[in-house]
Amino acid sequence: MGEVLGARGGVAAGGAVAGGPLRLHVLASGSRGNAAVVEDAASGAGVLVDCGVNGKVLQERCEQAGFEPLRLRAVVVTHDHSDHTQGLGVVLRGLGRRAKRLGAPAPALEVWALPEVRERCRALAEAAQCAEVRDLVLGQAVAVGEMALTPFPTSHDAAASCGLRIDHASGDAIGYLTDSGCLTPAARAALRDVRLLALESNHDPQMLAGGDYPAFLKARVGGERGHLSNEQAADALDELLGPRLEWVVAMHLSENNNRPSLVERALQAVLDRRGHGAGLQVAAQHFLVSVPPA
Repeated sequence: MGEVLGARGGVAAGGAVAGGPLRLHVLASGSRGNAAVVEDAASGAGVLVDCGVNGKVLQERCEQAGFEPLRLRAVVVTHDHSDHTQGLGVVLRGLGRRAKRLGAPAPALEVWALPEVRERCRALAEAAQCAEVRDLVLGQAVAVGEMALTPFPTSHDAAASCGLRIDHASGDAIGYLTDSGCLTPAARAALRDVRLLALESNHDPQMLAGGDYPAFLKARVGGERGHLSNEQAADALDELLGPRLEWVVAMHLSENNNRPSLVERALQAVLDRRGHGAGLQVAAQHFLVSVPPA
């Protein structure tokens, strides 16, 4: 279940990465569009997590990351909001055209989403015209090459939503959580003992409270089914810190209610207080962030 074809068609594989074979390329992160690639650098295979960007952005940022998008083997959609899904159909069709231009086989992609998301999301219906769309089950791993993708529930005002733990046969692991108003018990369990942690740090509560959002939107963003604040992200990081952790990536920053400097200050303070040497990166809406860096 979930097994897909290995690399074919002369598309070059990546090399091994010190510390573990998994790499995370955050192509875009924020309210205007979200997409990330988890790459198995040993084989070059990749998994696309969400697709809220257009084909041009995906191709350009994959090139910057040194990742060939024809090596994607699966797409996981975490929830049905448009900033995570709006580019899915056009990107899948574009991959088919790219394969034809390069004389390579079209990628045999499976697209995975929770059943409630499939029912609500128009982009997934469009994707079904050119890829197999399959149901995620919370807590049940999907095998993609040497990677096992396990979805866990998050708390967000969508039809349904999930984060991901990605385990590699080598023992490497990535934890991925965005779009959650709190750290659910399942998230706490799934995000422990990973080497790379992608963790939402959406807003500064003071900026949100003093900003120009209407009251209902402030309540939504700051509520238990909204988004993690910088303080909540710092508390989560403090809880999840472990000896294996090498990189933390702050995700889904609000352009209106946050600043990268505030996120860095909050999360780095945790690392410094705990005497932990993990690196810290802040993901962005308009440029690529990869960990480990090339």
